[in-house]
Amino acid sequence: MNRRQFIKTVPLTTVATLTSANWLAIGDLIAADASGPRFIDTPTGQDWLARWQNHILAEATHSRYCDTEMGEELGWLVSPFLNGFYYGHLATGDTRWVELLVDWMDACVRRSVKEPDGFPGWPKAGTGGFLEDTLYTDSLLGEAMLLRPVVLLASHILKTPSLAGKWNVQARSYLELAEMIFEKWDARGCWRMLKDGGVWVVPAFGINRQTGQWSAGYTERHNTGFSNPDNKQNAIARWLLSLHDVTGKAIYRERAVAWFALMKSRLKTREDGKYFVWNYWEPAGPWDYQPDGSTRHWVGVHPNGGYYAIDLEAITDAFEHHLVFTASDLNRLIATNRDFMWNQQLIGAQFQRIDGGPPDPRWKNFPGVLWTALVPHDDTLRKIFVANHDPASWGGLIATTWFLWKSQAVAASL
Repeated sequence: MNRRQFIKTVPLTTVATLTSANWLAIGDLIAADASGPRFIDTPTGQDWLARWQNHILAEATHSRYCDTEMGEELGWLVSPFLNGFYYGHLATGDTRWVELLVDWMDACVRRSVKEPDGFPGWPKAGTGGFLEDTLYTDSLLGEAMLLRPVVLLASHILKTPSLAGKWNVQARSYLELAEMIFEKWDARGCWRMLKDGGVWVVPAFGINRQTGQWSAGYTERHNTGFSNPDNKQNAIARWLLSLHDVTGKAIYRERAVAWFALMKSRLKTREDGKYFVWNYWEPAGPWDYQPDGSTRHWVGVHPNGGYYAIDLEAITDAFEHHLVFTASDLNRLIATNRDFMWNQQLIGAQFQRIDGGPPDPRWKNFPGVLWTALVPHDDTLRKIFVANHDPASWGGLIATTWFLWKSQAVAASL
């Protein structure tokens, strides 16, 4: 399974992380009756949990992506299981999910290699970077997506005596690794500050497959590269928010805020200001232009709606951290997904492109998708999610227990 195949599998099931304070304020959106049973204890909740458990265990046993994947696939193929294990433990309290996350993460760590600058990584050919057929290259995106649930679980372990007694060493080593990975990409000149914010770039160098040393582009690393598209920038920013939440170090928050500021500047209104629209990629600096002045990537709305769901995970995460995005922004995003993109059918819900354009034959079945990150903030979107969610799907690996855990936490707090 590659990146585009992954996006095809998540038309209605993406996920966001919320602070407890926000959930107390919007608990009625998840718990239909605050005085009634928790959603996880309802027949539907129990059915979802059983189907999710059977599915994730079967897929984890069959795939064992943790034993094989490198580069960007750490994000697209390994991280869905790590997220599922993390939220599975939070939803149920069952330590088997901690065991599985540790098992998978340790398998990944064992396969990391020491690279020419002394940092660990998971390089491979064909990662989508520069000269991908002749060089081994890492993926910041893959590593950020891999490490976010690991950072969050490590913090949970260290705060929970019953877990720390067994997994204290692993938790601390995971946090140390995550901070080291940030240092790696920073030292490689992949962060660029701009007038309106900041971006992460894909480096224009890699490891020479013959010599094991850096390619010639390493010496120019601070001036070259290619800006990641919005969805990748947003996934990286969510990892940085998790690092700040856990370590309290300002640099992680500052980098996330710089990207979110640029992301917000790229949101354009349409239909007399009722809705938002934005491009999949835009040039951020001189490194994003060809010698003839043309951009190195097309600029426009992506016909695969799954990428925009990833953007919404980060935008919602930023909003819930009280960063950059406002309630007005969130309301306009809700209106875009609910009032413009949705076909107004609860059962068999479908969504059009964010700009209303025609479907691309390559992604004709999901030109737009439910922005699940907004489910806690709008009753209609929540109903669409509940009516259409499939716990035994690829997207259900994460979204099922995320929703069960959050609805459980809300009901217990009211």
